Amino acid sequence: MAKKDTKAALMKRGISEEVATVLIENFNSLGEIASAGIEGLDAVGIESEVAEKVLASLGNTARKSKKPALKAAAESAPAEEEAVPEGPREEYTGKQHVNTETEQKLFDIAEKNGVTLPKKVVFDIAERIDKAADKSIFDDATCEKLIVRAGEMYDSHKMCQNESAGVMAAHSIGEPGTQMNLRTFHFAGVASVSVTQGLPRLIEIVDARRDPSTPSMIIPLTGLAAEDESLAKHVAYNIETTKLRNVATIETDITNLRLIIIPDARSMDKHDLTLDDLVDALSKIKAVRGLVQKCPAFDTDSPNAVDTNLVINSDPEGEAPYAKLQEMHDAIENARIKGVDKIKRALIEQDSKTGKYRIITEGSNLKDILNVEYVDKDNVMTNSIIEIADVFGIEAARNSIIHEATSTLGNAGLDVDVRHIMLVADLMTNDGTVRAIGRNGVSGKKSSVLARAAFEITAAHLLHAAMVGEVDRLEGVTENIIVGQPVTLGTGAVKLVYDPKKN
Repeated sequence: MAKKDTKAALMKRGISEEVATVLIENFNSLGEIASAGIEGLDAVGIESEVAEKVLASLGNTARKSKKPALKAAAESAPAEEEAVPEGPREEYTGKQHVNTETEQKLFDIAEKNGVTLPKKVVFDIAERIDKAADKSIFDDATCEKLIVRAGEMYDSHKMCQNESAGVMAAHSIGEPGTQMNLRTFHFAGVASVSVTQGLPRLIEIVDARRDPSTPSMIIPLTGLAAEDESLAKHVAYNIETTKLRNVATIETDITNLRLIIIPDARSMDKHDLTLDDLVDALSKIKAVRGLVQKCPAFDTDSPNAVDTNLVINSDPEGEAPYAKLQEMHDAIENARIKGVDKIKRALIEQDSKTGKYRIITEGSNLKDILNVEYVDKDNVMTNSIIEIADVFGIEAARNSIIHEATSTLGNAGLDVDVRHIMLVADLMTNDGTVRAIGRNGVSGKKSSVLARAAFEITAAHLLHAAMVGEVDRLEGVTENIIVGQPVTLGTGAVKLVYDPKKN
């Protein structure tokens, strides 16, 4: 929390501005103030009665800690003694990265030249050097030039202090968005699977919609299925939802008030189904439970006919037998016999880069797909961001937002700096849930009344703010523009006072 926010939080609790100013000068957060106790506040010049009031407003009256303030403790403690952290330390069980010879060489060069680079950048440069066909060209002088140039590029991409990062990100994504096609449906390499792209997809991402208009998954395969086309097809059939009408014909016998299910031998064999599988699946449907029976086939002349059919009899003595027969027909026609729920279609495709087979689906069900054999669980992708958040967590959802937005803009031929998209992704996920950029999400939860009113439903926001007595401190961009005063960004963030008398 910034110091101005800490000060505002203290003043909301009934603490005077003078006391709040003293507190934020000596402590970095409300937690530090609470843990300082009465003695810690006394040490920075706060009277005991006022200190008790401060701690009471922070909900710490029962626990009057006598632990000195962090700043006072740091000043009073000997310089050679290291502070011992409270509580048990968490043991890091992961493998620590050990620098390779090339990486260590680059780090030494960076230190020698005073270049500050993120470790990831150094690791990437070292990896490219190690993979080069001729490593001899990367002598010390060449590596030094690389590191110095990388440092210059890194420094040139740093953001200036008081830069309006949010406004720049919004502009950098919104302006190219006007160049995008309004409606584009395609999927590269698979003509029969349509996936929303372009502006509609970008709107879906920032709106954090639970169900995309065209949900789809890319499922890489492992083991023999990645190499063998027939086995890949078999996995696809196990994933694709198979309904009764896909493998059998349903005939209605009005005279005898019964349904006759005639399986198709070729379709049954293709989907690796038996007659018992049909019976088990139909027995789970409430409308026909206990009524499914096997009987000899009525028509064996068809080339794809089987020896046995299934019959479902309706009770002729029951109430409205014809309506009951129609109800049973509707219940079993779209009954799911096999496959993963919500996966309407599954097609196999050979990856042009690796040559391995993967499955493209129409529909998404990440949780159940992970349990299917031969599926590469570490690399399964879905375009449903909320589903990723539910299964893998908020960090995976953040990465998914970045990936989906970047690929959507990239497919439209637009080059947007990934840091703008990362800022939007961070804003959408920073509270542990995926929030939309809208009045029910990020924009609707702004602390500024005028900023909320400028977005949508102006009158409702202003009326509610007047009823509850909200105060707008005019700290953001929108609210300052509305009232016609300089924005507290860039040069507007610096306040200088010149007193000619002192000169």
